[in-house]
Parts: sequence; C-alpha cells; structure tokens
Amino acid sequence: MPRLMRTVARTAVVAGTATAVSNRVSRRQGNRWNQQAEAEAYEQMQQAPPPQPAAAPQADTVSQLKELAELKDAGILTDEEFAAQKAKILGS
Repeated sequence: MPRLMRTVARTAVVAGTATAVSNRVSRRQGNRWNQQAEAEAYEQMQQAPPPQPAAAPQADTVSQLKELAELKDAGILTDEEFAAQKAKILGS
C-alpha cells in the first residue's frame, strides 16, 4: 500500500507542476500577444493622416450660392428671397 500512495502522490505532483507550467506559458503568450496588438494599434495611429482642413464647407458654400444665383436668374426667387437665403448661407 505505501508504494501505491507514493505513486499516487508522485503523479499528483507531476500533474500539478504540468498545470502550473502550462498556465504560466499561456499567460506569457497572452501578454505577448496583447503587447503586439497594442504596438500595432499605436503604429496605425501614428501613420494615420492628419485631418483635412475645412476646405469642404467653403466649396459647399460656393455651390449653394451658385444654386441660389441660378434660381434667382431663372425667376424662381425674388431679390428679397435671394438676399435672405444668401445671408443664411454666409452667416452659418
């Protein structure tokens, strides 16, 4: 019976050690992957182009004014309506 107990105890120690080592390896790999993912995300943020200047709203304003002028020339808008809409566009 003592041999059987010794064998069981040895098996338990080996299994416990294997589990501890396996858990430690898994944690290390997980930490390494997280660090790599964070480094890649940081590099992507650094490589992102800077935001574009506000050129689009100016182009939009010009196109709106052109449309208003066309409506006025076509007789759809009166001078007062044209002036009011123009003031809205330029004031905003």
